[in-house]
Formats: sequence, C-alpha cells, structure tokens
Amino acid sequence: MSVEVEPGAGREPGAAPAPDAGQKPGAGARPPTDEPPAPSAAVADPVVVPARHYGRWATGIAVLVLLAQFAHGLVTNPAWEWEVFFRYLLADSVLRAVWVTLQLTVYGTALGFALGLVIALMRLSRSPLLSGVAWLYVWAFRSIPLIVQLLFWFNLAYLYEELGIGIPFGPVVWSFGTMHLVGAMSAAVIGLALHQAAYAAEILRGGFLAVEPGQLEAAAALGIPRLRQVRRIVLPQAMRSVLPNAANEIVSLFKGTSIVSVMAIGELFYQVQVIYGRNGRVVPLLMVATAWYVVLTTLLSVVQYYVERRFARGADRTPPPTPLQRARAFTALKQRGTLTSLKTHRENR
Repeated sequence: MSVEVEPGAGREPGAAPAPDAGQKPGAGARPPTDEPPAPSAAVADPVVVPARHYGRWATGIAVLVLLAQFAHGLVTNPAWEWEVFFRYLLADSVLRAVWVTLQLTVYGTALGFALGLVIALMRLSRSPLLSGVAWLYVWAFRSIPLIVQLLFWFNLAYLYEELGIGIPFGPVVWSFGTMHLVGAMSAAVIGLALHQAAYAAEILRGGFLAVEPGQLEAAAALGIPRLRQVRRIVLPQAMRSVLPNAANEIVSLFKGTSIVSVMAIGELFYQVQVIYGRNGRVVPLLMVATAWYVVLTTLLSVVQYYVERRFARGADRTPPPTPLQRARAFTALKQRGTLTSLKTHRENR
C-alpha cells in the first residue's frame, strides 16, 4: 500500500520549501533585489581633527615677545635720541650726500656691467689670448681690495706724472700731465667701475652658460649674425639667472660706496661722520645713514621684483599676481561682500 505525500506537507505555515535531493544548495532561492540592505546602525561622518603644532606656537610667541621687547627699547631708550635723528634725516647736507651716493652707484653699475659684458664675451671667446687676458683681469681685480684700488687711482699723478699718445715703444706725439686729470670723484667712479666689472663678468658668463647651446646652433643655422644672437637670443634668456646675482652686486656696490670716504668724498657715510664729529651725536647720525640705506635698498628690491617678473614671461605664461594686484583683488572682494550683505539685509526687511 503506497502513501503519496503532497509537496509541502508537514511544513509549518510560512516556512520555505525544502530543496530537492538533486538540487544544489542555493538553487531556487529568491532572486536578489535592487534595494540595498537596511543598515544595522547609522554610520557617523568622520571627524577631522587639525594637527596642533605646539612647538611652532611656542616659537612664534617667543619671537613676538622678543620683537616687542626690541621695539619697546627703541621707543623708550633715550640713548637713541630720536629727536636728533628726525632733525637730520632730511637735512640739506644729508640729502646732497644721498645724491652723491646714488651717482656713484649708478655710474659704477652702468660702467661696471658694460665692461663686464665685454670681459664675459672675451672669457667665452675661442681665442686663447682674449680668454687669457679676461681671466687675468678677473683674477687681478678680485684679488686686490677695493680700498687699495681706489687709493691707486687717487694717487695716479704720483705713479705717472705724464701720459702720452704716440707710437708704441717709440716717440710720444702728444702728452699731458696727470696732476689734475683724475680728481677724487673720477677716481672713485673708475675704481668702483673696474672693481664691479670683474664680478659682473662672472655673473654674465654664468648666465650665458645657462642658455641651451641648441639655441645658438638654431640661430646660426638660420643665418642670424653673431652679435644679434647675443643681443636678441642669449641675453633675454640669460637675464633670468643673471638678475638675482646682479641685484645683489648692485646692493653691495650701493653700500660699498661708503668706502670712498677715505678720499674725502661727500657721500652719505662721510657726511654723517662729519656731522657727528662736530656735535658728538654718534648713534642718531648712524641711524640716519642706516635709514637711508634701508629705504634705497628696499626701492631697489621692488625694482628687481618687477624686472624679474618681466623677463620671466617666456617661461611663465601666467605669473602670480603682484602684491598690488592682490591688494586690489582683496579690496574688490570685500566691497562685493559688503554689497551682497546690504542687498540681503534690504530683502529681509
């Protein structure tokens, strides 16, 4: 006697059907749905905790304290004699001395870099004679102290009573005395220019060597003359590496003009010495000279920044904004934010 069992018999209501014997595990399961499974617990967003640089804060506070103490000493210490400082800062004698200092700097820089360019090209020449003479010039003028060079030029009449023009190692056609040929100002300009030329030559030579040789090869292949290659191809590219070092040399020359005081030239430092030699106010008069050196060096740094920015146009198509442009953008942003706030306030009313 056979008993037939209906499928699903003996199961509890709501229970899943049992798999057949030949059915694989998982076969006949409910197909997956597109709905994501319900999260077991809510996941909170991660909390970003900024790093705390306690050492940096402590260092900054210590620096601020030291600066505050220094500023307090400048204001409260009567030995600085600020009333004397402001009395002589714009005095006529000091302003004339500043003008003499600027003249020495401009003449020495212009003549020094012009001669330095010639010496740099001689150093890079394929002629061993020209290269050797240029190397000897640089070696000599970098070896001899500047004050010694100035004194040699100032005492030129002692070394050579007459200078003449004529046939080499032969008769002299025309001669003149040197007693009044080179004065104090002329000797200072000549000495500063020749001394500066030795350093300018090495700076310019380094800039020329930084230019890719392929640039000159391409220019030569196009038939561009040698002088135009230097003027239109090499110099504009070399200026990017020349300008920072050249600016340093100009600043050094500007401050180094104080050494011509040994020849009694009325430049800034000499005039300050004369004044405090009469009234005995050494510290405030030295601060007058320091203030003028700082102001003029700052102006030179500003000029250097914009000149470097101009020569960097070929390498940087979008240079960063200047401080003036940033200030204008910040002001425009503040004005736009103020206008937006006023408009919102009016709408809410």
